[in-house]
Parts: sequence; C-alpha cells; structure tokens
Amino acid sequence: MGKFGDFEEIKDETAKPLDEQEEFTSRARMPRKGQLAGIVIQRLGGNRMSVQSTDKKIRNCRVPGRFSRKFWLRPGDAVIIEPWPDDDNKGDVVYQYRKNEAYQLRKQGILKDIDTKF
Repeated sequence: MGKFGDFEEIKDETAKPLDEQEEFTSRARMPRKGQLAGIVIQRLGGNRMSVQSTDKKIRNCRVPGRFSRKFWLRPGDAVIIEPWPDDDNKGDVVYQYRKNEAYQLRKQGILKDIDTKF
C-alpha cells in the first residue's frame, strides 16, 4: 500500500512551483489632466483631511457629497485629488486607491517621492 492507501498519487505536471508562479499585475487608475496623486496625512474632522500630493504641496482636501459614503479614508491611504481652480491650497478627493493599486503606484515610482512622517 502506498502512502495514500488504496489510491494512486495523481501528479499534476502543469502546476508550477511557488517560486516560478507568475505575478499578477493590477491596473491602477492614473491621475488625469488636472488631477494629482497623494497620500492622506491627517484627518481634520468632518469630511476634510490634509493630503500631501506628488507636487510636494500639502492641501486641505474634502470629500464631495457624492463620494462621502463611498470613501472611508485613514491616514496613509493613497488618493487622487483635484485641486480647486481658484485656490491651489485646497482640493477634492475623487478616488481612493485600494492597497494593491497603491502598491503598484509605489512600484512604478509615482508615490515614491512622497515622504510621509505621521
């Protein structure tokens, strides 16, 4: 008798070892014209937060009403913001990256320039 009793061991020749498996890449949404990527630094209360963007500015951003129930933002989360046309120190959060998308952005070097010390 074998180690599986009366059954024969079935060998799967198509399965690859763990070190040879392919890495799945996710497609992360990129900021469009007039938008910037950033990282939430601090929540300020209500629907406002401080966000450090890729142009090295810290902006006071808000979550518009249509996204208020969709986003649940915490410090360290990666987001896309749209700066206000009349005041460059403020902006709106329009997209929240998931963890795997933020990892892809860091891997591509987009969020690498932002140093967050919170």
